[in-house]
Amino acid sequence: MATPAHWLAGARPRTLPAAVAPVLAGTGVAVHVDEAVWWKALLALVVSLALQVGVNYANDYSDGIRGTDADRVGPLRLVGSGLASPAAVKRAAFLAFGVAGVAGLVLAATTAWWLLAVGAVSVVAAWFYTGGSKPYGYLGLGEVMVFVFFGLVAVVGTTYVQTEEWSDGGVPALLAGVGVGSIACAILVANNLRDIPTDRVAGKMTLAVRLGDRLTRWWYAALLVLAVAALVALACCTTWWALLGLVLALPAVPAARIVLGGAGGPGLIPVLQKTGVAELLWAAGAAAGLVIGR
Repeated sequence: MATPAHWLAGARPRTLPAAVAPVLAGTGVAVHVDEAVWWKALLALVVSLALQVGVNYANDYSDGIRGTDADRVGPLRLVGSGLASPAAVKRAAFLAFGVAGVAGLVLAATTAWWLLAVGAVSVVAAWFYTGGSKPYGYLGLGEVMVFVFFGLVAVVGTTYVQTEEWSDGGVPALLAGVGVGSIACAILVANNLRDIPTDRVAGKMTLAVRLGDRLTRWWYAALLVLAVAALVALACCTTWWALLGLVLALPAVPAARIVLGGAGGPGLIPVLQKTGVAELLWAAGAAAGLVIGR
């Protein structure tokens, strides 16, 4: 029987900065161009966190029933380890998606009903990342999903529900989405780099498997560089205070050294945490700068 601690570990709390960061960045843009609507920001945070937890449980379920996690190097998986039944983990995934749906419904009802379509597409994308008969995560498209939904959609959506306009906040929100999405992708790249040997055996053709070990390591570094470039562009069109987001270098530089230094297997696990912290610092620093520079 899985204990509450096992379920918490299965939710993969180290990935949650990837859900907090876009809401921070989007709210920072909202404050800079207009003003924050804090209860909407909190609801956006609930949506983002619930989707992240739902994705994590959905991946646990789908990879577990396929046998992808039978010989796992990384953090605990509930189905793969046999601690929880596939049905129970599937229910947990849909419960998290339900929480996201309720919070999203409130945001749509108070902002614009077309946001329901965005939410529905987000849930479908989350499930079919590793679910269904032809999961796109097994085709090397996982980074696309992360960049779009945990970068662009999450940041731009957070800004829009608070400002309800595109004219002033559209470009800054888009640039912030690129920065946050790039680092979110880097988290996935580090995870898939670690899993190349087992994913290749299981037939999970992630982008890391397709690129190979060496190119994947440089791809990780390139994503961090893209995040910095997006931050500079954001500062150019808003305020130079946004460059406070460069504090991301504190965890990002050591993480890049580990990756480019050739670490593998368990040696890459700290990179996930450092990259998650880097994403959170990028968003928090940029948001703080946008508020100061208003």
